[in-house]
Amino acid sequence: MQHEMGAPLPPQDPSALTPGTGRPPMPPAPPTAQGGHPAPHPHAPQPPHAPHHPQQPHHAPRPPGAAAPYSSPPAPGWGAPGIPGHPGPSVPPPHDVTGHVPLPPVAVPAPPPAEPGTGAATLAVLLIGPAGAGKTTVARHWAARRRVPTAHISLDDVREWVCSGFADPQSGWNEHSEAQYRLARRTCGFAARNFLANGISCILDDAVFPDRPVVGLGGWKRHVGPGLLPVVLLPGLEIVLERNAERSGNRRLSDEEVASIHGRMAGWYGSGLPIIDNSTYDVETTARVLDEVLARSLASPPSW
Repeated sequence: MQHEMGAPLPPQDPSALTPGTGRPPMPPAPPTAQGGHPAPHPHAPQPPHAPHHPQQPHHAPRPPGAAAPYSSPPAPGWGAPGIPGHPGPSVPPPHDVTGHVPLPPVAVPAPPPAEPGTGAATLAVLLIGPAGAGKTTVARHWAARRRVPTAHISLDDVREWVCSGFADPQSGWNEHSEAQYRLARRTCGFAARNFLANGISCILDDAVFPDRPVVGLGGWKRHVGPGLLPVVLLPGLEIVLERNAERSGNRRLSDEEVASIHGRMAGWYGSGLPIIDNSTYDVETTARVLDEVLARSLASPPSW
């Protein structure tokens, strides 16, 4: 009997199997009609006409007890969960456990101190001074001796991140060196805000001139925030020249340039900013005086 294409064969009668093979006997070849196609059996019942569904092919129902038709497993990467290569359901990324706090969209003001003095306060300090004033040395020492996490951000160190195409002011002040200074200040300001947002104090050092408030002190206030505490470190000219002579590389300036910078820094007198003359102080004494100055600035913030 002919069966509809795609339908499983009915169960075989064991008595109809060929002995020794377990297979049914081969039926004789049916007569063929014109064109080489098998002619239907004259007495075979014709199956009813099934409606045509292009998107959902018709499958005959499976008789009771018949095995399910075999289907090949999906290709790697496209199968069901549990099959090697399957990406599985989308899993949300794990919670950030690094302690990072997203940076807020506005500048972060420094919070008030937790106790009298500056040892436990979260601060943002800008140490100003000419070349040879000891800004970097004092800032690094002050940050290392505090009881709370504190970072030191050196403008010169950030400027020197530029390894190829570094615009050295010793070769002449031009638009390239000016642009790299501006870029370094913005980078330092962003780093300071990020530290403050994560509860870490910071101290920055820069040779900010009083006669350039927009790109100097005003720029730092925009980059870091209104909680920034500026302090000027200004020893005598002889001390500055002596310390500059001990430098090497592109951080050592000519005596004429050092004297010019020192003269411009004198404009901070009368500005209202606290000034420390560390001509006779060592690094530890200067750091202790800086603590005292900052404590007064927290109690009565300077107007700048």
